[in-house]
Amino acid sequence: MDNGLDGRVFPINVTNDPNKAHYDCIVFVSENLDFTDPQLQFLKAPLQERKTNDSNFEKDVSFITFTGSDGNVKRLVYVPTGPVNRDYDDVRRYYDAAGNGMKRALKAGSKKPVLVLPSETSFKHAWTVTAFGALQALYTPIEVAVSDPTKAKKVDCLAIFFTGPDKHGEEMLEYVKAVEIGRTVCRDIAASDPEFSCTTEVEKYVLKVLGDDPTVKITVTKCPHELKEKYPLLAAVDRAASVTERHRGRVINFEYMPLQRAAIQKTIMLVGKGVAYDTGGADIKTGGNMPGMNRDKSGAAAVAGFFKILSILKPAGIRVRGTMAMVRNSVGAEMYVGDEIIKAASGVRIRVNNTDAEGRFAMGDCLYHMKEEAIGQPDPHIYTIATLTGHCIRTYGTHYSGIMENGPAKKQNLCQSLQAAGDSTAEPCEISTMRREDFDASASKTEYEDFYQIDKSSGNRGHQYAGVFLQRASGLDKHGLDSDKQLPYMHIDIAGSSGIYPDMPFATPLLGLSAFYLRDLFVCKKDCEHHK
Repeated sequence: MDNGLDGRVFPINVTNDPNKAHYDCIVFVSENLDFTDPQLQFLKAPLQERKTNDSNFEKDVSFITFTGSDGNVKRLVYVPTGPVNRDYDDVRRYYDAAGNGMKRALKAGSKKPVLVLPSETSFKHAWTVTAFGALQALYTPIEVAVSDPTKAKKVDCLAIFFTGPDKHGEEMLEYVKAVEIGRTVCRDIAASDPEFSCTTEVEKYVLKVLGDDPTVKITVTKCPHELKEKYPLLAAVDRAASVTERHRGRVINFEYMPLQRAAIQKTIMLVGKGVAYDTGGADIKTGGNMPGMNRDKSGAAAVAGFFKILSILKPAGIRVRGTMAMVRNSVGAEMYVGDEIIKAASGVRIRVNNTDAEGRFAMGDCLYHMKEEAIGQPDPHIYTIATLTGHCIRTYGTHYSGIMENGPAKKQNLCQSLQAAGDSTAEPCEISTMRREDFDASASKTEYEDFYQIDKSSGNRGHQYAGVFLQRASGLDKHGLDSDKQLPYMHIDIAGSSGIYPDMPFATPLLGLSAFYLRDLFVCKKDCEHHK
């Protein structure tokens, strides 16, 4: 992964005239043909003609070639959003339409497309969402670029139509470009071949794309003795893999400090699951369930992606800490097995019940150290992000994250705020609640151990139990509403929302986190004001 982003970043600009001969295809996303923008009126005649002659016009992507004195661009892809006014319609109509339209333009041979949507839409953030949808379709996997550099970029450039003041358009574009580069970093790490993106290669890649930024500090712990002492739960998972140097576990820590350090008002702390490949260990995955397990590092990938966004935007007023818990769950003579009792960094003793529940082990001690650091920090928000449970997919399906919070976070309505941010930017999530039954199930019934890593009797509440376990293992359960040192904590299970193999990964939850913490600093007023 040494080449990083090299060769794949293409120019993106805003334009108030999509009819320039410089562009070779217009990708037009719209709810209907009632748009009033003067700059788009040249599109009405060919669109109305196609609508008259095509009964499927409002239901599918249309490719139109047109000529005439009003048209410099000869190719047009029209993508209807479909209905937007029903109870269950949301801004994903624009995201999905833009992605489908861009794919059609690529099939037509476009290399210089211009993305267009009317200035009046049904959703406040339709402009940025449409841009993200198009850019999702333009992502090139890092392995493809390394294997054949001529395929590194799917287009030579991209223009996006914007009718407001130039300054506002440029500010919105800078936000979109920063978040998209972060999403590229996330996708690269999350979905690459398990040897191409093994733990050692992920470390090299992170240092490549972030190592030169003065606002981001990176430290790596990878000595087996240090891991065992500081991260004993992760070290247990790492035992089988540690005999192979390129697969050895490591904890990659980040710190973002703004250039103006005196005015920090909030501390964001992210711990991501980074299982480079998950065989299931001693509880090996059977029945053809192992393919796709290279994506079990999507949580850690999101952490790296968020720090890339920070390094570009450099927001003031916040300090951000991040941890990538990188490990491989391998099979071998040294592998950890069920019935082992392992003492966590927090001091609690945990019984292994299933070695395929390795993600919560990888993150548990990392979360403990993050929790210790959070005490006394200004307004800390602590997160774990992980492709953690199949139960979350069974509960919510393949497009939704499951998010849950402890008492201090609930008191601040953090899950509701994160859900609203995700809904606004085409990254919806569902709120779960960790109940007393989940806490009861995690507690040992014998004197041998304090807690269970997993409890079969809690299988019907699997993703909630996982959130509880992370609190138990890290000691965060001692910082709830009944504590004088309350620490808000949220767990995000992205098992389904990150993208199901072999589909393209979605870099979840970067759109939601960026909208929650960064968007208002850069584009909120502009996005609302000129694209309503």
